[in-house]
Amino acid sequence: MVALEIQPNLVSAQKLDQGNLIHSIKELAATVGSIPTAQRYVRHLEDLGFVTILRRGHFAVRSSLFQPYSLWPVLVPSLRSLNKGRCFGRSYNESDVHFARRKFSDEMVTLDYRAYELTGLQTPEKLFVYVSDQDSAANALKTDDFSEGPRGKIAILPKIGDFFDNEIQRVYLDSLASGGRNLLDAIAIELRYPDKLQIKGLFQVDLVEKVREDLSNAAMPVIQR
Repeated sequence: MVALEIQPNLVSAQKLDQGNLIHSIKELAATVGSIPTAQRYVRHLEDLGFVTILRRGHFAVRSSLFQPYSLWPVLVPSLRSLNKGRCFGRSYNESDVHFARRKFSDEMVTLDYRAYELTGLQTPEKLFVYVSDQDSAANALKTDDFSEGPRGKIAILPKIGDFFDNEIQRVYLDSLASGGRNLLDAIAIELRYPDKLQIKGLFQVDLVEKVREDLSNAAMPVIQR
């Protein structure tokens, strides 16, 4: 897979308001100098996985956009995997998850379910699984009467990037890259396993303290696969 260039000037997008998920091209243009430049930056950021272009000159951002620029190269593989994810469902409940975990028992689980096993923090919503061959995995699920669509509880991801020899590090980076509720999982993983992480993100102090308090009341983690 061709590596994407991460241009340093894209970091100017970090001047956007972190409190909002939706921004306009005009907002970014006020920082970067012109509408055409802002449009070009947003297209590059979408290629990297940090933003999703919406209609009428707006775009949605992931919170990982605001992580230090030095971390972007290790976040982009996670973002590209997530953006290429394909979702499947059959019963659209936990039975789908149990079936997929048996079917892909040799593959690596990340995000929601694995983060819950590692931290006990949040009830998982979707099973994310890295598969060796995404097309083959998709066809196998379809053979078992699964349908592809965004409502599916099973998300199969292509393996992009490193850290598969350090599972906790990869789950942490996936959570950090994904953002949203997964950002809380990243914080929880760092609090639970600080010695397992060679690469760490930056978080707001009040958010870290909230997760620390929640972890004190959380179920004990079950770290085995």
